[in-house]
Amino acid sequence: MTPTRTERAAQQKVDSTDVSVHGARTHNLKDVSLSFPRDAIVIFTGVSGSGKSSLAFDTLYAEAQRRYLESVAPHVRHLIEQAPVPDVDNIDGLPPAVALQQSRAGAQERSTVGSLTRISVTLRLLFSRAGHYPEGIPFMPAEAFSPNNPQGACTLCQGTGRTHEVKADALVPDESLSIREGAIAAWPNGWGAKNLRTILEMLDYDVDAPWKTLSAKDRQWILFTDEQPSVPVFPDMNAKQQKAAIAAGMKPDYTGTYTSAKRYLLQSYAGGKESVKKRLSPFIATAPCPACQGKKLNPNALAVTFAGYDIAGMGELTLTQLKTLLLPFAEGEAASLPKETALREATTRMASDICGRLDQLEKLGLGHLALGRQTTMLSSGELQRIRLATQLISQLFGVLYVLDEPSAGLHPDDVQALLHSLRSLLEAGNSLAIVEHNLDVIAEADWLIEVGPGPGRQGGEIVYNGVPDGLEKVTASRTAPYLFSQQQPGLRQRNTPASWLRLEQVSCNNISALDVAIPLESMTVITGVSGSGKSTLLTRVLPGLLARLDNTPGDEEAGEEGETSDVQGNIVAGGDSLKRLIRIDQRPIGRTPRSNLATYTGFFDTVRKLFAETDEAKRRGFTASRFSFNLPEGRCPVCEGQGQITIELMFMPGVSAPCSACGGARYNEETLKIRWQNRTVADVLDLTVDEAVTVFEGNDTIQRSLTALTALGLGYLKLGQPATELSGGECQRIKLAWELQRAQRGKTLYLLDEPSSGLHPSDTDKLLGVLDRLVQRGDTVIMAEHDMRIAAEADWVIDLGPGSGSNGGRVVAAGTPETVSQAAESLTAPYLASKLEKRTADPQ
Repeated sequence: MTPTRTERAAQQKVDSTDVSVHGARTHNLKDVSLSFPRDAIVIFTGVSGSGKSSLAFDTLYAEAQRRYLESVAPHVRHLIEQAPVPDVDNIDGLPPAVALQQSRAGAQERSTVGSLTRISVTLRLLFSRAGHYPEGIPFMPAEAFSPNNPQGACTLCQGTGRTHEVKADALVPDESLSIREGAIAAWPNGWGAKNLRTILEMLDYDVDAPWKTLSAKDRQWILFTDEQPSVPVFPDMNAKQQKAAIAAGMKPDYTGTYTSAKRYLLQSYAGGKESVKKRLSPFIATAPCPACQGKKLNPNALAVTFAGYDIAGMGELTLTQLKTLLLPFAEGEAASLPKETALREATTRMASDICGRLDQLEKLGLGHLALGRQTTMLSSGELQRIRLATQLISQLFGVLYVLDEPSAGLHPDDVQALLHSLRSLLEAGNSLAIVEHNLDVIAEADWLIEVGPGPGRQGGEIVYNGVPDGLEKVTASRTAPYLFSQQQPGLRQRNTPASWLRLEQVSCNNISALDVAIPLESMTVITGVSGSGKSTLLTRVLPGLLARLDNTPGDEEAGEEGETSDVQGNIVAGGDSLKRLIRIDQRPIGRTPRSNLATYTGFFDTVRKLFAETDEAKRRGFTASRFSFNLPEGRCPVCEGQGQITIELMFMPGVSAPCSACGGARYNEETLKIRWQNRTVADVLDLTVDEAVTVFEGNDTIQRSLTALTALGLGYLKLGQPATELSGGECQRIKLAWELQRAQRGKTLYLLDEPSSGLHPSDTDKLLGVLDRLVQRGDTVIMAEHDMRIAAEADWVIDLGPGSGSNGGRVVAAGTPETVSQAAESLTAPYLASKLEKRTADPQ
């Protein structure tokens, strides 16, 4: 008889200071069991996709959260976002856990660095109690200094700092179309448009006449009226039939209320998600609010000052500048401290609390951020370090902190401060489980767990579990050669730059009057501490200036364009040779499980055609569209092509399971009867990329995609792997693969922001090989990067700094890696020199 979970756990004797996992099978984990010490820095490493996060987050943290939530009242439990229940027999010795992931949860438009760190709460209290009130302004509570509170918000923009106006000329781009044909481009999609069209019919507007033939009065009312008339609606009837039904006293299906295009746009844009705002942005013009000049607050709140600043002006200071400003108050030495003893003590205490929080954020390399910076504008690494800072301030005891690559986005110089902070958490009586690829962080582990040996199906096993030094002798380890080897062979043949892209008098953010030359048909790495201006140069300056050239299109692919209107400067040479600009980032390739590897790269279209060309498909009259799981004719009617049925439980985590009708295959029974080479279309989607290389041998179109994916180390992914299950690093490499398979259409500039983030060193090597192929075919690659192994392989390095924020934005050094490694003023130089010492000659 198979032992129960309790019996199985009881059979194992566990050290009381250990965490012991028994039978973990979450995702690709292969029934693993292991123990590791509490009160230690335990690092989980392994190649991308090996199962590290499945063990650390989806098993350890998920089980700790499940146990905690069992003690929470049911009516509260459903308000908490719950992780799926892990597939594990038992975990002994598991303390309460806090997950600090690279997640954008909580990063909303009104959320700022100040609100996320709770500094804004204390700062508002400081202004309320100790601020200088002009004559005529009565005392105001702390809430009156918040743009998210009606007492403080600007009445015109409601505390957003921006006003939105509808672009009238964009609402109807083609006046030859009728309303039924979609003349009003700004209307909602699907049922929403049909509903509005039906209501207009009932209101006696002609929805079949070309828009340009309608009277000016009618067009004005349809687009801009504030009226909201309601009418009975019979959806399956035309206007004449509906009116007859009303006359006959029939009960309508529902009562519909009309909303003009203007009203719909403003309401949807103000309260919508980012995806909604992106869709509606072509119809909306945004500008700083004229009433508050973008400061978000009403005149009374802005009239009160402290240390010479109103609260909005203080929010524009960097965290380092704010600390410098408030430190004299925290130390009780500021000349403008209140004279009254109790108020003086309160002011000192509030300033001290703020400075303590600012000091912790500064230690984690975040001093360049402004207090009022929206969290939507932060990188995922910055968000995680802010959350880490709040945990350090909270001084919890006995907690297991589970962190996801806390070094992401950090310059090597800042990593040392991060390690100090992690040790502080440990010394406070906590335990740390860290998923990490950074070799400098891995080297500091007290205990090391490598998951692998390979990715996907080739992983999910424990390659090593013990003290770090023991890993050196493990031949199956992919990490050991990078961690212990004193010599690393060069990964590419470096080029000598011959032509240049020259920028002059560039200004944007903290970059001011900058002249810089970047080699073309070469690989350039931009380095510098966090906040030195790397991302500004890469994602704002270069796209902004190139877009102004007549022959160069804007950003074509992979990522939302940043605001470039405030970029000043000129391209004085080299821009004319570039025909395309591609920015490749780590954003998801799709937001739903319907988007996957096969659909994104485009080769699934070829697969569907292969099935449609089989004799059986032709006999049944099936076309290629039949084999799409997104269309009703071929997909399973129960799960509608999702392959999964998810049941949301009010007080418990949602439960997902393969659809009982199709068994997770996504298709209906008739579609699955068609076979190509004895495989159904569902069987093909279940293939890994490596397996598909053999199956589709001889098909050049599909092989082009598969070869690009395998070159980037993605052979372990399934063709039908949902986009929602892909990591940021995997998404970025899939985008690169898609770009590699495309026919070359002129000299291209590729921009990548920290492409090594989330990648194991062995995967970084593969990535670098692919980027080198782009350079070899005559394209230009520019990337911002903190990984000195990549910088050591570049043709050219541009080091920005010397510091962050106002102390950055200058070219500290530029040249070959060897040249930059000798720059005296550069914080990057010693770390780059260390990697160059280990690097042997260029490969022949």
